[in-house]
Amino acid sequence: MGPGDLKEVLKGLSTVVNPSVLAGMEDDAAVYRLTDDLAVIATVDFFTPIVKNAYVYGQIAAANALSDVYAMGGRPVAAMNIVSFPSAAMSLFMLREVLRGGADKLREANVALVGGHSVIDPQEIKYGLSVIGLVDPRRILTKGHLRVGDRLILTKALGTGIINNALKADLLDEQTQDEVSRTMATLNRDASEVALEMGIHVCTDITGFGVAGHLLEMIEQTEESVGAEIDSSALPLFSRVEEFARMGLIPPGSQRNRKFREEKVVFTDGVPEWMQWLLFDAQTSGGLMLAVPEEDTQQTLQRLHERGVQRATIVGEVVKEPAGRILVR
Repeated sequence: MGPGDLKEVLKGLSTVVNPSVLAGMEDDAAVYRLTDDLAVIATVDFFTPIVKNAYVYGQIAAANALSDVYAMGGRPVAAMNIVSFPSAAMSLFMLREVLRGGADKLREANVALVGGHSVIDPQEIKYGLSVIGLVDPRRILTKGHLRVGDRLILTKALGTGIINNALKADLLDEQTQDEVSRTMATLNRDASEVALEMGIHVCTDITGFGVAGHLLEMIEQTEESVGAEIDSSALPLFSRVEEFARMGLIPPGSQRNRKFREEKVVFTDGVPEWMQWLLFDAQTSGGLMLAVPEEDTQQTLQRLHERGVQRATIVGEVVKEPAGRILVR
């Protein structure tokens, strides 16, 4: 199912209007206000294996599920496992390794594992978590409210979709696999905390819809008419991504992203075809995209680097024209 299909499915679904719901289906996670200074964040995410190591897969799935809470400026506090398991085809040891990876990542994030649900799946294992977080409703990070002149900072390297496709084709070396796995398993906690410290209000995490899809959501949810300009040469990339993209190892999810969004992304003549795909590449446990006032950009970048977010990079800015579109140079 692609992003366009999902929007069509959700169209017209009625829900109870409640003024305590501060964010819902259009944002990275749901936010429900409990008091003037406390709100609860709720989110859920799970997927099939994207690495061969069961323990690492569990870590990545947990980091990915926690990311939506960090993208909203929240602090995750509790989580529940979601597991579909092919018990006839896979050993319980593998399941234990997946769950151990998830539990260790939750422990790193200081999040309590409080339960879960499992079903038998005859096809393949699927794992993820539902997560509850807390946030000050006055300090929520949201997708909208971009301002012309804001600089766009991306906190992790790109190319997980293409790299994972290379892995399936048995083309990936161990060093590159370790690099990408380590990044996907890294929490977005430090980047989120820096954003709050700097008074940033606009953020999203880059996941399944790719850079273009998620950035266009930010543009579309901003009341002011704005667009974005991306410097393709500044995009942080994983090792060998260019090589594999040139080989045409573009996963189906990334192809669907491009089909759905390409009419709103304008590439100048100097952007090669392989690089164009990086704007649509579906990411797993990707980084945060922060919109930072120009005057705070260098200090924000410095703090991110000091906190260990080494790949944080200024990749573009919010512009007046082309409104509603992304210009990639």
